[in-house]
Amino acid sequence: MTSTVSRTSTLAWNAIAVGDELTPLEVPVTTTLIVAGAIASRDYMPVHHDRDFANSQGSKDIFLNILTTNGLCVKFLHDWAGPEAMIKKLSVRLGVPAYPNDPLHFTGAVTGKSSSDGEGLVEVSLKGSNSLGDHVSGTAVLSLLNGVDA
Repeated sequence: MTSTVSRTSTLAWNAIAVGDELTPLEVPVTTTLIVAGAIASRDYMPVHHDRDFANSQGSKDIFLNILTTNGLCVKFLHDWAGPEAMIKKLSVRLGVPAYPNDPLHFTGAVTGKSSSDGEGLVEVSLKGSNSLGDHVSGTAVLSLLNGVDA
């Protein structure tokens, strides 16, 4: 089952446990998403919008740029944690390319929790995979004020 709806309320820190799985998210990777993400992030490298150029560089098609991938990771985390969660750290590693018409499937799990001065921190691992393998993998730290005893 994949999430298609973003949370409208933020998870409470005290309701999260190490080992909890994040709500999966499927992102349709389209030519429009790839080109729009590149333009929005001012990445004019032709491999992100010119199929012929990408082919001449040995790629089978245009592919997602890292800034769009980072944005999709943040969307995945916010869709799970909610709009008031603050992403304090995002550390990712790219793997296989993300080409048009090959959706990304995001999954993740809570790997740690801590609190200090009313701020609850949640550590998670995450992965975005397609038919070729893992496109992105990494870790994140989110801050949640909701449900933490000060």
